[in-house]
Amino acid sequence: QGELVESGGGLVQPGGSLTLSCVGSKIALTLDIMDWYRQTPGKERELVATWRTGPTTTYADSVKGRFNISRDFKKNTVYLQMNDLKSDDTADYCCHGARTWARERQEDWGQGTQVTVSA
Repeated sequence: QGELVESGGGLVQPGGSLTLSCVGSKIALTLDIMDWYRQTPGKERELVATWRTGPTTTYADSVKGRFNISRDFKKNTVYLQMNDLKSDDTADYCCHGARTWARERQEDWGQGTQVTVSA
């Protein structure tokens, strides 16, 4: 309960597309900010995309125009649609959610799903 679980990772060729899913019981009513992060060995974690109640979305410069974050309240799911994938997109993608409307900030993290872009 409250856990975020990612899925949808895999091996894709450069230029291909892939959609990641993040499912959690708190997404619909509790978590008002949802993020996708990614991390590769030897590099710092990168914030890829953010969905905020409003709704508004923001993206890292490296993925603008290629990635899209969306949220389905009925399914308690956040998606990250990735298009025109490049080798630099290879990373472990992790879902993150935060409750910011209450006095105590609450955060949930997923375990990650691996995305590998290779010919």
